[in-house]
Amino acid sequence: MAARIVSGGKSAYDSDEITRLAAEAVLHRLGESVARLPEEFMAQHPEVAWRGVKATRNLVAHNYDAVDHNILWNLLANRLPREAAAVRQILAQLEPAEG
Repeated sequence: MAARIVSGGKSAYDSDEITRLAAEAVLHRLGESVARLPEEFMAQHPEVAWRGVKATRNLVAHNYDAVDHNILWNLLANRLPREAAAVRQILAQLEPAEG
């Protein structure tokens, strides 16, 4: 979902309130998902910024009047793809071997 928002470009993001709200919703959902992970699992995988994801969720959920959409764009366009790649690597290691 974040990649689809970013694929529209920064000018589309800046000019469309619905797109910005969708970005907030994506970040909120990610933070909720991370909050449900066991602390032990997150500690075993420090390569992912779990706390940062949860903190972003708290910001968009509770301090929405202080949201800086330029910062959210940078998270979506730059930081989130790196975090997603790290999570994909973790998931690949957890998958049982085929055959």
